[in-house]
Amino acid sequence: MTGTPPNEELDRPHDLVGIGIGPFNLSLAALAHGVPGGLAATFYEQRPSFRWHPGLLIDGATLQVPFLADLVTLADPASPWTFLNHLRSRDRLFPFYFAERFHIQRAEYDAYCRWVADGLPGLHFGHQVDAVRWNAERDLFEVDFTQLDADGEAEALGRAYTRNIALGVGTEPYVPEPLRPLADAAAVPVIHSADYLEHRDRLLAAEHVTVIGSGQSGAEVFLDLLRARPAGAEKLHWLARTEAFAPMEYSKLGLEHFTPDYTRYFHALPEKVRGELVPRQWQLHKAIDTDTITAIHDELYRRSLHGGWPDAVLTPGVTVRTAGRVATTRVELHLEHTQQGTRSRLTTDAVVLATGYRERPLGSLLAGLDPYMRRDGAGRHAVDAEFRMKLDPAVTGSVYVQNAERHTHGVGAPDLGLAAWRSASILNSLTGKEPYPLPRRTAFTSFGLERREAPGIPGQAPALVPLESEC
Repeated sequence: MTGTPPNEELDRPHDLVGIGIGPFNLSLAALAHGVPGGLAATFYEQRPSFRWHPGLLIDGATLQVPFLADLVTLADPASPWTFLNHLRSRDRLFPFYFAERFHIQRAEYDAYCRWVADGLPGLHFGHQVDAVRWNAERDLFEVDFTQLDADGEAEALGRAYTRNIALGVGTEPYVPEPLRPLADAAAVPVIHSADYLEHRDRLLAAEHVTVIGSGQSGAEVFLDLLRARPAGAEKLHWLARTEAFAPMEYSKLGLEHFTPDYTRYFHALPEKVRGELVPRQWQLHKAIDTDTITAIHDELYRRSLHGGWPDAVLTPGVTVRTAGRVATTRVELHLEHTQQGTRSRLTTDAVVLATGYRERPLGSLLAGLDPYMRRDGAGRHAVDAEFRMKLDPAVTGSVYVQNAERHTHGVGAPDLGLAAWRSASILNSLTGKEPYPLPRRTAFTSFGLERREAPGIPGQAPALVPLESEC
C-alpha cells in the first residue's frame, strides 16, 4: 500500500464530500449535478459498484412507494436523472405506459439507480472513508480515505478537503442478541433477510424453515418460500413479535406522515415526545403491504382447495428468548407468547431473520469531530431542521445527515419518497440560495394547533387562533 501522490485536484477544496453512495446520497449527487453555476461535489463508497439490497430483489417484489419517488422528480421533474428518462433511454417508455404500474419492481428501481450511478460524474466506488476531522487552520474538513483494489484490499491512501460533508452510510442488518452466536456459525443456516437470495437454494433444501419478523421483508421471504415448497409439505413457521401480521398504514391521509409538513412538525416537538412517538408509529413503516398479505392468504387458501391445510404455522405475538444448536445441524428456539404468558420450544433446520436494520455506528468515522458535536439527552447526535449536525460554532462547515435522523425528523427519515426533498433542502442550505424551490405546503392535515394563512389568501387570518399557554 502506498500513499497517494500530491494531486492538485485532491488538494483543491470541494464544496461537498458525500460519504456513502446509497439511494439518498445518489439523490443528492444527482441534484447537485444540476445546481446552476456548478458545485464541486464528490462522493465516496467502499463497495465496488452501486448495489441496493441485492439479497431482497425477489422476483416480483415491488417498492412500497410510487415510481415518482425516484431520486429527483419530487424536487426537479425536469432533471435528466428521472426514472422516466431512464425508461426513455432504454426504449421502455411505451411498455411502461401500457403496463400502468404506479409501483415498480425492486429490481427495476435498482437498475434505475445503477443507470444514474454509471452516468453521474464525481462518484468514486472502491473508496473507503476512514476518518473525518476539522482543520481549523484551513477552515475545512479533512476526509481520509483508502482506495481499494478489485479484491477489496487497500491499494492507496488519499485525503480530500471540503467545506461540507453529507453522511449517507446507510443502515446495517440487525440480528437480535439471542441469535447472534448462531448467525456467526456456518453449520446451520441462520441468515438475515438482507442475504436471502444468496442462500435461497440452501433454504429451499432445508427440511423446515422458520422466518422471524413481521415486516415487509419477512412477508416477502415467507411468500417466496411458500410458493417454492411442495403443497402439503411446506414445513414453514412464521413468527413475529407484533400482535398481528398487520397491514401498512396506506390511507391517503395516513401517508401524509411522509410529507415535509409532518417532518417539520415532528422536528419541532419536544425531544421526549419525539422519543415516545416513533415506536407507536410502527404501522407507518414496519408493517406489510396489503397486496403481499393478500398474496400470502391466496397462496395458503389455494393449497387448501383439495382438503387439508398447508403445513405452515403463522404466529404473531411471539418473542425469541434464547436459541441454541441441536446436534450441530439444527436450531432450537425458545419462544414466549407475550399475551398468553406461555413458553415453548421450536426445532428448525434454518432461520431467516427479517429483523430489520439499525443505523450504522458513526463513532469511529467521526471520532475526530467528537469534541465539536452537540448531543441530545439520550446521547444521540443533535440535528437541526436543515439536516445538519449541531456543531460547535468554531466549525464553520456543515455535516449533513441522510437516514440517520429518525429521532429528530420522524418516520420519514428512511422513506424513499422524501429523498429528493431532503436532498434539495440540503443543497438549498449548503448554497445559501434556492436552486430548488420547495413547496410551502405539502399536506391537507394540519398536524398541530398552529397559525396558518388560508390557502391562496395571503394575510387572511385562520379560523383557529391559538391561545396563550396556561402555566
